[in-house]
Amino acid sequence: QLQLVESGGGLVQPGGSLRLSCAASGFTLDYYAIGWFRQAPGKEREGVSCISSSGGSTNYADSVKGRFTISRDNAKNTVYLQMNSLKPEDTAVYYCAAYWGALGPNWRTGSLYDYWGQGTQVTVSS
Repeated sequence: QLQLVESGGGLVQPGGSLRLSCAASGFTLDYYAIGWFRQAPGKEREGVSCISSSGGSTNYADSVKGRFTISRDNAKNTVYLQMNSLKPEDTAVYYCAAYWGALGPNWRTGSLYDYWGQGTQVTVSS
């Protein structure tokens, strides 16, 4: 079965850090660009970050630039999202998704992606 599984979410105080992981099973991520998305209650899904298949190119939403870092370890078939200086407005369900192809300017387009994880909750609150 082809699937993506996120982990690493939880409750953290403002200013804290979390590292999310996105692990693939049933297929290799080597040729897939991977995106992280989030959706807060009552809000539209937002593209947070994306990384190319090689890891050589990355993109970030303006709201997370300088605070979040996306990376990948193809040997472990896993992509990570390191989130630092977390704010209450970062609270959301975070999803990873994979698409076959090069990282491009339309990385925020959900329909581009072939596979989605089930999501992991991140709550930033004191």
